[in-house]
Amino acid sequence: MGPPTERIPEDRTLPAHVDVVIVGGGIIGISTARALVEKGLSVAVCEKGYIAGEQSSRNWGWCRATHRDLRELELSLESLKLWRRIDAELGIDTGFRQCGILYAADDAKALADHEAWLARAVALVGRDALDSRIVSPEQTGTLMAGAARRFAGGIYTPGDGRAEPQRAVPVMAAALRERGAKVLTSCAVRGIETSGGAISGVVTEYGRIGCASVVVAGGAWTRYFAGSIGVDVPQLMVRSSVMRTSPLEGGPDVSACNHEMGYRKRLDGGYTIANAFHSYHDITPDSFRLFARFLPALKSQFGSIKLSLNARFFEELRRPRRWPLDRPTVFETQRTLDPAPVESFNEAAVTEFRKVFPALAGLRIEQAWAGYIDVTPDAVPVVSSVDDRHGLFIATGFSGHGFGIGPAAGRLVADLVANDAPLVDPRAFRLSRFFDGSKVEIDGGF
Repeated sequence: MGPPTERIPEDRTLPAHVDVVIVGGGIIGISTARALVEKGLSVAVCEKGYIAGEQSSRNWGWCRATHRDLRELELSLESLKLWRRIDAELGIDTGFRQCGILYAADDAKALADHEAWLARAVALVGRDALDSRIVSPEQTGTLMAGAARRFAGGIYTPGDGRAEPQRAVPVMAAALRERGAKVLTSCAVRGIETSGGAISGVVTEYGRIGCASVVVAGGAWTRYFAGSIGVDVPQLMVRSSVMRTSPLEGGPDVSACNHEMGYRKRLDGGYTIANAFHSYHDITPDSFRLFARFLPALKSQFGSIKLSLNARFFEELRRPRRWPLDRPTVFETQRTLDPAPVESFNEAAVTEFRKVFPALAGLRIEQAWAGYIDVTPDAVPVVSSVDDRHGLFIATGFSGHGFGIGPAAGRLVADLVANDAPLVDPRAFRLSRFFDGSKVEIDGGF
C-alpha cells in the first residue's frame, strides 16, 4: 500500500475546450499546469487516479542540485529557486525546507568521485551559481549529527532542500483549482484526436475535451500511452522501495546518503529511509524491445540493478498496443501502480542507518512502500515536442529526479508549449536524441 498521500476532492466535470490538456497529475503535470496558467492559457489536467498517486508521492522528497547529471544541472538550480518561492506564491505549505544535502564518502575513491563531479559542475555553471563544497571527515561528522562512523569526507550543498511528497503536489493542485485550472481526477485519457495533422482534442472516459496542445506527463505510463498513437518513447520502469519511521529525537537535520542508505527528516519528526544506489527492474516485454538502447546503462550500473521475471511480464504481454476510444482501457482498470517494496533493499538501508546512528537504533518502521520510476537510456528526462505531431509534447523519463526538478521542468514544458524563450536550453532533453544517431552517454551524476 502506498504512502499516506493527501487527497483533493474528485472532479470529473469536463470543460468543452481548453488551450492545453495535460495527461498525468504528478509533479510534472501539475508544475506544467501552473506555469501555463501563469502565461494566461487555459488548462485541464487529467489524472486517471488521484493526484501524485504514483512516484510523485513515493520518492525520497529530496530537492537537490548535488550530483545531478550535468545536462540537468541548470534545470535543477532553477527548480530550487522555484521550490523556495512556491509556498509564498501559492499560499500553501509543501513542506519544503532548505536543510542542505550531504553525500558522505565511505572511502577515498568515493570522495574523489565527489571532487571530480564538483570540478565539472563549477566549470559548467560557475562558482557563484553552485554552493556545493567538499567537506572534511570532521565536518561530515558534524553534519551527520550522532554518526558513530568516521567518513572520508563528503560533498555538501547547503542550498539543497527537502519537501513532503505526500503533501506537496496535492496542495499545489488545490491551489491551481483556485486559480481557474481544471484538475480532473479519476478521469483517464483514452487517446488523442487530430484534425488535419494537428491536435484537436482528447477523449477521456467521460467524454471529449477540445484542445490545441497535449502534454503527456504520465510517468511510468508514458511509453505505453504514447505508443498507442505511434510515438516511440524509450523508457523502462525501475522499482524503488522506501520506508518511514515514527518520530525520533536527536537525529540529524541535514539530509544525507552514503553507498548503502539515504535519509531525510520528515516534518512529523520521523525519517524517510531508502536504499541509496540499488534498484530493482521487473522484466517486461519492453525490456527486450529496448535492450540494445539500455545496454550501456545496464553495463554502467552492473551490480546495482536486480532483475526479476514475475507476473508483471505476462500482465504487460497481454495488454493491447492499440485500443478503441469508446471502450474502457487499462488506465481505468488499474488507476494506480502500487508495487510491493523490495524487503531486502529496505532491510539493508535500515541496518546501515542503525549502524551509522546507534543512538537511533530503536527506531520503529511505520510503513514501507514502493513506486515505479520512469527511466530513459541516458537517465536524463525527455522534455520535448514531438517532431511530426504538431501540438504534442512529452515530459517523462525523469529517472528518479522528477520530484526535485519538477517545478522547473514544468516551467520548461510550458515555455515549449507557448513557444516562449525556454527557461534553460532544452536540446539535451529532446526526444529525437534517441533516434538521430546521438551517442547515449551515462553521466557521473547520481
